[in-house]
Amino acid sequence: MIRLRIKVTYCPRRALALSDTPHPDCPDCRGEGGIAHDYGDHTGEYAGTHWEPCPCWTQWAVTLLPLPRLSRWLRQRRRDADPWAPGGYSDEPPF
Repeated sequence: MIRLRIKVTYCPRRALALSDTPHPDCPDCRGEGGIAHDYGDHTGEYAGTHWEPCPCWTQWAVTLLPLPRLSRWLRQRRRDADPWAPGGYSDEPPF
């Protein structure tokens, strides 16, 4: 059974994509979509993690809609600045 969701992808460009999700009640992966196996080098030290995908999930995505790039003005605009204050700062005392 396929459990679809819409997500935003960023590579190679921002887009809306339709993808499958792991089964939330899977006894093997517990809804994570895969099983992580830690491994070590010849001295026994941690060397990395190998991720084995679970069969309850297929890793595919279909691009639905490419999203437009934000203009430079919108990307550089400060989100916390007061747009009605002169120069972004207010000279009135807080109440």
